[in-house]
Amino acid sequence: MNNPGIIALLVVLVLLIVILASCVKIVPQAQAFVVERLGAYQGTWPVGIHFKMPLIDKVAKRVLLKEQVVDFAPQPVITKDNVTMRIDTVVFFMITDPRLFAYGVENPIMAIENLTATTLRNIIGDLELDQTLTSRETINTKMRASLDVATDPWGIKVTRVELKNIIPPAEIQNAMERQMKAERERREAVTRAEGEKKASVTVAEGKKEAAILEAEAEKQAAILRAEAQKEKMIREAEGQAEAILRVQQATADGIRFLKESGMDDKVLQLKSLEAFEKAANGQATKIIIPSDLQGIAGLATTFKEVITK
Repeated sequence: MNNPGIIALLVVLVLLIVILASCVKIVPQAQAFVVERLGAYQGTWPVGIHFKMPLIDKVAKRVLLKEQVVDFAPQPVITKDNVTMRIDTVVFFMITDPRLFAYGVENPIMAIENLTATTLRNIIGDLELDQTLTSRETINTKMRASLDVATDPWGIKVTRVELKNIIPPAEIQNAMERQMKAERERREAVTRAEGEKKASVTVAEGKKEAAILEAEAEKQAAILRAEAQKEKMIREAEGQAEAILRVQQATADGIRFLKESGMDDKVLQLKSLEAFEKAANGQATKIIIPSDLQGIAGLATTFKEVITK
């Protein structure tokens, strides 16, 4: 074991194993390796196991292919109506060409930040304050299109741009808050007035309908009372007519009975006396009796002849 030759051989073997192990590279998912040979671009390794030439090949850059998000600090911008505000943006991007990303631009993230700031200033410079506050989607679309074109030579694709915050000056914020408060108060007053108007209309319509229903009810009641009075009068008239008819019928029946019984003068005299007897039972204080009852009998005989005829 103390032989220098054996020791040197073992050292060489160990170095060889280490060199060979360093030549084996495994590329993880969603990554790519940019490989250089003697300082020149040799190729891009995709996902999997790869072998490089010892000493002359090296991995120059490890590139992440997943979509990435960068949040940039607020940038001062000036609107068309000379209002200075601060806007911070969020940029979503992904690397589509590792070779261009590795050799296209130095410090790509800083390049994207500066490009975002200049593009934002150009877009906001053409808009007034109110348009800036209400046109976020338009600004996002324009910025994404501009950044995508500008970063294409760097192997970068900008997928989305969002304005995170728009911070106007303090006096502008105070004025906007006062305006919003006045607008809310105006809407409240309008809503309250409309509610009172609807309530008044509803009450008036209710009174109108109640008056109509009351008049209709009174009309129906009057009609019913008139019909009831009419029916009552008809029943009374029918009752009187029926009573008169019964009296006439009774009179006719009495006359018919007397005729059929064959009454003589004595019976007529007796009936006359009975009539005077009934008259005496009345309220009269004086009764005049004819001195000649024979005249009464003659009158009764005449009545009998009338009945006989």
